[in-house]
Amino acid sequence: MAKKVKTAFFCQNCGHESAKWQGKCPSCGEWNTFVEEILQDKSAAPQKGDWKPAGNVAEGKKTVSKPLKIEEITYSEEQRIITKDAELNRVLGGGIMPGSVVLIGGEPGIGKSTLMLQIALTLNQQKVLYVSGEESGQQIKQRAERLPFDSDNCYILTETNTQQIFQQIEQNKPDVLVIDSIQTLSSSLLEAAAGSVSQVKECTLELIRFAKETNTPVFMIGHITKDGNLAGPKVLEHMVDTVLQFEGDRHMTYRILRTTKNRFGSTSELGIYEMQSVGLREVSNPSEILISQRDGGLSGIAVGTIMEGNRPLLVEVQSLVTPSVYGNPQRNSNGFDSKRLNMLLAVLEKRGGYKLSFSDIFLNITGGLKVEDPAIDLAVCASMISSHEDWALDGQVCFAAEVGLGGEIRAISKIEHRISEAEKLGFKHIFVSKFNMKGVKQEDHNIRIHAIGKLEELTDYLFT
Repeated sequence: MAKKVKTAFFCQNCGHESAKWQGKCPSCGEWNTFVEEILQDKSAAPQKGDWKPAGNVAEGKKTVSKPLKIEEITYSEEQRIITKDAELNRVLGGGIMPGSVVLIGGEPGIGKSTLMLQIALTLNQQKVLYVSGEESGQQIKQRAERLPFDSDNCYILTETNTQQIFQQIEQNKPDVLVIDSIQTLSSSLLEAAAGSVSQVKECTLELIRFAKETNTPVFMIGHITKDGNLAGPKVLEHMVDTVLQFEGDRHMTYRILRTTKNRFGSTSELGIYEMQSVGLREVSNPSEILISQRDGGLSGIAVGTIMEGNRPLLVEVQSLVTPSVYGNPQRNSNGFDSKRLNMLLAVLEKRGGYKLSFSDIFLNITGGLKVEDPAIDLAVCASMISSHEDWALDGQVCFAAEVGLGGEIRAISKIEHRISEAEKLGFKHIFVSKFNMKGVKQEDHNIRIHAIGKLEELTDYLFT
């Protein structure tokens, strides 16, 4: 008698499991996302090529974990793998941690495969196995020839079956493993199609088990949905150690590598690259590219300082304030929170006396950055006042302060780093909060520091 096959329905958006088909997912609320998949037969014996745990564990015996006092647990500081890519080292927290699993997501064509191939070619001291399920070996070779890197330790494998991949891993014993991409892999233990929720979870579990038992770092490239989230179940992001987002506009040259999860470092660091015909170039001084070059004085432009992790950046804020010709004034912002923009407009109208209720407001942060640091508030206000008054600001002035609802200029963190970065880029004046001046000495800097406490002091200095 034929054995009955067990199946279940999985939401392809969030991974929710259900015994029957449902039109709307009760977990994420999406419609028509349930797909029937065959469940794994737990009694099935592992096939040839399945990854087996390392160690001296006898066949058929189980190891028993015992609780230990935290004082009894010993560990040794892991030596990170330092790559030649300083931006990747910064984002990962100082280099590649042995045994870590890193998931990299991004839009199609943004440069994820180019970035990982570039990293694989620069790791000359480690043997790298680059597994591709999307491109042939000839295509990867053609792309590698455009990159100004050469390595004798980079091996290419075009395979999608995890059992076959682990066979090659046991033979070659790589120091670093790259998977491009996790959605193309499939395990023989499951009969579901590649890219399904169950296949993505099973393949990821096998790779995590391999990484932890052999202390080998694994990089996985992941697809994203139309909403910009990583495709597959949300549990995928919980399973891995680090989640990186490769962002940018395909029509622009600059790319941003941002950390959204990192068990071995900070999640506030970012790396900036420039896409060129010969690959991705590291941008060591992002402030120079985030501040546009302009010939004459233009109104509505101000420069503010922000912190991305431990890195200070100077970004340019562009505003356009024009009388509204429609019934309802427009409020559009690019790279800045629209709700915070409305709050600053209310402060300018109430505390500053500027009538902006009947004006269209357009705000843009240059370079494609999305700024969340409140220290940009003062630059945003100065930019909108400059456009409203049609009065160009001095190109050697920058701003670093938060603006409160009462029009007060509030203190921010790491003011010394911001002042030093502005001084290094040649700015002559910087406006900060007077509450930030404790421990800051004017004689230690060549830039003029203006300490103000209210928004009116800024407008009196710049626009009178």
